[in-house]
Amino acid sequence: MKNLLLLFPFLFLLLSSAVNGAHNITHILEKHPGFSTFNHYLTVTHLADEINRRQTITVLAIDNGAMNSLLDKHLSLPTLKNVLSLHVLVDYFGTKKLHQINNSTTLVSSMFQATGAAAGTSGYVNITNLKGGKVGFAAEDNDGSLHSFFVKSLQEFPYYISVLQISNPISSADAEAPTAAPSAIDLISIMSKQGCKSFADLLRGSKALPAFKESIDGGLTVFCPTDSAVDGFAPKYKNLTESQKVSLLLFHGVPLYESLQMLKSSNGLMNTLATEGANKYDFTVQTDGEDVSLKTKVNTVSIIGTLIDQDPFVAYKINKVLMPRELFKASDVDDDEAPAESPKPSKKKGKKGVQDSAADAPADGPSSDSEDQKAADEDSNNVSGLHDGVRLVSAALFSVLIGFLVL
Repeated sequence: MKNLLLLFPFLFLLLSSAVNGAHNITHILEKHPGFSTFNHYLTVTHLADEINRRQTITVLAIDNGAMNSLLDKHLSLPTLKNVLSLHVLVDYFGTKKLHQINNSTTLVSSMFQATGAAAGTSGYVNITNLKGGKVGFAAEDNDGSLHSFFVKSLQEFPYYISVLQISNPISSADAEAPTAAPSAIDLISIMSKQGCKSFADLLRGSKALPAFKESIDGGLTVFCPTDSAVDGFAPKYKNLTESQKVSLLLFHGVPLYESLQMLKSSNGLMNTLATEGANKYDFTVQTDGEDVSLKTKVNTVSIIGTLIDQDPFVAYKINKVLMPRELFKASDVDDDEAPAESPKPSKKKGKKGVQDSAADAPADGPSSDSEDQKAADEDSNNVSGLHDGVRLVSAALFSVLIGFLVL
């Protein structure tokens, strides 16, 4: 019995270590005062929240001197966010992995690419393993010129997060291009051009439109049904009163900025622009691996694409019209509803978390060599997955507790 009691501190230490897999980029950089400006702007642009929510990430940090050279360009905050997003890779690269890149070079998707704001493949970063142990970084759209180089590692948690210092900001004409202020975003135009014209046409002439426009600056998430979904739903829509039509359209907007990662971590009830007093007009967010669904008391729809993600505004494409219980019954869902459109499978390979989903980034474009993961830090071979570690240690604790009770 005494031996069992002595095991408790050790087992709790293991459990604490396993649970501590969650990372916080703000806290990591706080240990390095020379990166305070970079840390500050990760917070101001909300990139820090995005970094903390991702399971596999590499942050290419630049010190205060390098940040000052970037700030001297007097970029707007949305544009600065695009540039800093280029310094966040959605794959893990530790020091050893940098020097083990196959064929000397690889293209890696950045968070700028994942937002959908990058044109073509301009959101990819070229990492080149040069002779003499030197590693260079460059945006894919800058003719391959290397102006930034690896300096040192600030922090590494294999396969979860790596924070590396690079010598200079990564330059990209696309990332530095002027970004429209949120209030200048044309909701109708964006939806019309991205396969949601039918929904946009309904919204265009509705009294619901002002509520969408007025919510953009403070944060807005729009769920836009595809044209086929709206066309199939038309008979039901025509039977609604004008007031009910407004409520239905408002039901497709949430007065908060909810990135895909935020939706994946929320998993619960969400109010909408139609929510008011006793009229709940809410739905439940559910996740299944990389898939995100929205469930009302009447039907369930799936997010199948991202139209735009520009904090504080994001719009997603969904495969059906959301049907609130305040306006419909389960029996109203019948065969004339538009057939579901399935999300396109991602072309990315590798472990979960390397790339969020096909909706989080364009399916086309270069991907990092799958062999790079095998060449990752040697010490990571002894690191098990976070969830597996928690389960194993929890099972060990449970077994010891049972043994203790039996004795």
